[in-house]
Amino acid sequence: MMKRKTIQKVAADIRRRFERESTGHDWHHIERVWKMAKKIAAAEKGADNFIVELGALLHDIADWKFHKGDLSAGPRAARKILSSLDVERTAVNRVCDIVERISFKGERVKDKPLTLEGKIIQDADRLDAIGALGVARAFAYGGSLGRQLYDPAIKPVLHLTFHHYRKNQGTTINHFYEKLLLLKDRMNTKSGKRLAAARHKFLKLYLKEFLTEWVGRK
Repeated sequence: MMKRKTIQKVAADIRRRFERESTGHDWHHIERVWKMAKKIAAAEKGADNFIVELGALLHDIADWKFHKGDLSAGPRAARKILSSLDVERTAVNRVCDIVERISFKGERVKDKPLTLEGKIIQDADRLDAIGALGVARAFAYGGSLGRQLYDPAIKPVLHLTFHHYRKNQGTTINHFYEKLLLLKDRMNTKSGKRLAAARHKFLKLYLKEFLTEWVGRK
């Protein structure tokens, strides 16, 4: 009962903070990741649902993309919220470790090792970055940064380091090649891999249609 009340309090807090966010990292994104993480956890078995739910709800708190690339901002914010609710220290540490590790940091940058709970949340988050929702979120995020939709003269870059990925100034269509199309093969769980296949297919179809219309063939 206490754990459920804690989750409800965190959810209410996160909703209040992110309800009017407009870059595609809003409350609705977080809620979808939360629901998907619970769905994957139920299918995969063996995960600590308390950690899964808290990690999903807090996965975008103080995201480095909006905090000058500071990878420690998210774990600090998550720790502050959970500590204020008297969450047991071991659980806080587990959630903060997930918040620190799950984000994509470049094509050539290896993902850090994750617990089962972290793998589930990472898959849920990445599923929301592909498919129809992923397309919408990519353009919302690109627009918030003032990025061009597309420029054939600007080629995609497969980033070697997090520093180069963070400093990237490419177009939104390039982001498909630099991140979104790579996510299918970086899923962790059987459920994540299965669900990613159809969404990945949609991304490819969307890009084909976009580029066909771009050159005026339709």
